Amino acid sequence: MIYVGGVQFSTGSDDSSSSQGKDILMALMEHPALVSASSSFSAIQERKFSLSNDSHLVRTRQIKWVYIFQREYATVDPSLVDLVGTDEATTCVGLIIRNPQSGMISVAHMDSPSIVEVGLTQMLSSVLDQNSDTILDVHLIGGFNDVSHQHENGVTKSHEKIEGYSFPLCSKIVEILGKSINKFNIQTLHVLGHNTRQDSEGNAYPIFNGFLVETATGSIFPASFDGTTRCPDELVRRIRVTASFEDPSWRGRLLETYDTQSDKFIIAPCAWTNLQVHIALSYQNLSDPEILRMCSTSPFAEAPDFVDNQRRQWEYVLEHPDWRETFPSKQPRIFERTVDGSWVRHPVRPRGSTFVYAK
Repeated sequence: MIYVGGVQFSTGSDDSSSSQGKDILMALMEHPALVSASSSFSAIQERKFSLSNDSHLVRTRQIKWVYIFQREYATVDPSLVDLVGTDEATTCVGLIIRNPQSGMISVAHMDSPSIVEVGLTQMLSSVLDQNSDTILDVHLIGGFNDVSHQHENGVTKSHEKIEGYSFPLCSKIVEILGKSINKFNIQTLHVLGHNTRQDSEGNAYPIFNGFLVETATGSIFPASFDGTTRCPDELVRRIRVTASFEDPSWRGRLLETYDTQSDKFIIAPCAWTNLQVHIALSYQNLSDPEILRMCSTSPFAEAPDFVDNQRRQWEYVLEHPDWRETFPSKQPRIFERTVDGSWVRHPVRPRGSTFVYAK
């Protein structure tokens, strides 16, 4: 069930089909409280979270953060983690769910309607408590107007002419939230037209493509990260995103990455095939514009390091064509937090030992 301002939200439609998600989304985009919240969020200055810039701050306050990549999720305990966030979301959507009673926060970087339903179940598994009446706080940030038929609020004029990636993803998210027996109070809906700007040539871009959540308060801020804070195991986690589309064990699910109780990154195994090696061989010599066109859902909106990140992934796959070199004995890659806030990889367990992780 969806709430806005603590009041149950309804479109007045009894339609149980997927079109209900589109109806709910269109109505939510025009809700005065959410329009006002999105406007206020747009006015917040983006925080650039980087150890190179903020190293003194991080060391002094010993800030502990969790970063998630595309198709990943993490649930964090505010007693163990200060900040949680993601970025690089153009047509993707960041979903934040917070239990105001316990303070537990789950964040996901959704990239496809196909992972929303099971993904929401994964997120709720460690956020919900025994009180079924708890109204959970929800924020959606990301996605922009990558549709051609639109009006000022960022939704299509015709349900029959939905294009792009952002609108179907946002529709699916609110559809599943609306169908759930759990209660979700949407506080921020900074998506689609509310998160779109245009350049002088009329090309559309997201206003923000990332955010940080302060776990102690649940406050959210626009944010961007860099190579010093998109960690640990950045390259392998990027490769997992692409490889997961072929790995049947991850079909329809968010990638498991972080263990809430131990405050460790446990990068669950993901297999890549010869197809990924073939793609790496085929694409490595493409020009930058060709890579953007072939590999991005929003070529005009990508960050300057997008192409370099793609090339680094292909180099790694070519150097490690067998995924079992990266995940020996099909075990996860485990990283523990150090006293200075950095991460150190846990030694690989000997062959024959077991490690049980949630799936």
